[in-house]
Amino acid sequence: MWMPDPSYSPHDGLNKALELLVSPSDDSVDLPLTLPESGLGDIRALELLSGHVLGGAAQLGSPTSLAHMDPPTPWITWAMALWNARLNQNMLHEMSSPFATQAEMLVLNWLTPYFGMQGGHFCAGSTIANLTGIWAARDAAGVKRVVTSQAAHLSVEKSCRLLGLELLKVPVDRQGCLDCGQLPNLDDACLVLTAGTTATGAVDPLNLVGAAKWTHVDAAWAGPLRLSRSHSGRLNGIEAADSVAVSAHKWFFQPKDSALVLFRNLESANAAVSFNGGYLAKPNVGVQGSRSAAAVPLLATLLAWGREGVAQRIDHLMRLADLLADAIEKSDRLELWGRPQTGINVFRPMYSSTARLLLKLPPGMLSTCVLDGNTWARSVAANPSVDIDLVVERLLAASREDA
Repeated sequence: MWMPDPSYSPHDGLNKALELLVSPSDDSVDLPLTLPESGLGDIRALELLSGHVLGGAAQLGSPTSLAHMDPPTPWITWAMALWNARLNQNMLHEMSSPFATQAEMLVLNWLTPYFGMQGGHFCAGSTIANLTGIWAARDAAGVKRVVTSQAAHLSVEKSCRLLGLELLKVPVDRQGCLDCGQLPNLDDACLVLTAGTTATGAVDPLNLVGAAKWTHVDAAWAGPLRLSRSHSGRLNGIEAADSVAVSAHKWFFQPKDSALVLFRNLESANAAVSFNGGYLAKPNVGVQGSRSAAAVPLLATLLAWGREGVAQRIDHLMRLADLLADAIEKSDRLELWGRPQTGINVFRPMYSSTARLLLKLPPGMLSTCVLDGNTWARSVAANPSVDIDLVVERLLAASREDA
């Protein structure tokens, strides 16, 4: 007699998972080193893993967490991620993702106007988004080489290696931006400009958009500023680019892996990055084949918050970065590299090493970057729940102890 497999049907295990999400088990039993012959059962596996997965994770929503470009995620995305896992939709074709395909188109239709783009698609991170944009530049516009700044994300170099394109890196100026005075001839080039460099958050001069055969803007970090009425002007010029990459799992506060690649001329770009096959009902666009319904959690977030809600959180984080910069500038023991351009502060102690300073601070409060061979402390305003007063207090105390 047919019976459904209980592992595929909702039961009390889901309630247990939610219970452990709020209060992880303190079970410290080591995980087996080899695959168990017999399973432990769903509930015991949840209990065993909660202490490791939840208890052993970096706490990105901690009151002192400012180290990375990885934000905590709003709870509505947890629910959507659970729904996505339950349904396992495949974005390869509408037949395997009927609503998820609609959700992606709806989110793209909402967001592309802020960037002046015509359309695009989701992908698993801005490394793939940058690769896709540069791929389109090669095959749609016939570029022969890529020009970018020395501060560009390493994914640009990876893309050139994969696509067989020559790469030229241009020095940066004192603000960490591409030095316009050292640009070569761009007639046959794809110019990659960065809107929010990884180390310092610098924005390359976007008035250069259109100076090359193709312009791609890596706006993985700072792209969501376009939704802020207070700060969107920092990215003026991006609307004339040929392609744009944005990480939704940064300042759109989404779970990994969620990014968008957007195109000004969608038809020609899609034609350049599409493949067909006898087993496909329609051409496969972009680098990935099967991919998840990453637009669904973003759709839920945008519905819940609206543009104002997204902008409010980003504006709040920009203010917090300025407050931290003010405190560093007033200190007689810390040196600020430069005022934050997109929520990132870079600084160092005057009388000690950056490594020693970080040892005196809570884990996850700061990270590091290397500029001109020197190691600097780095903070990234990605956590809307950070207690900036506590961060400043701990930082100034540590700098005094370290002097």
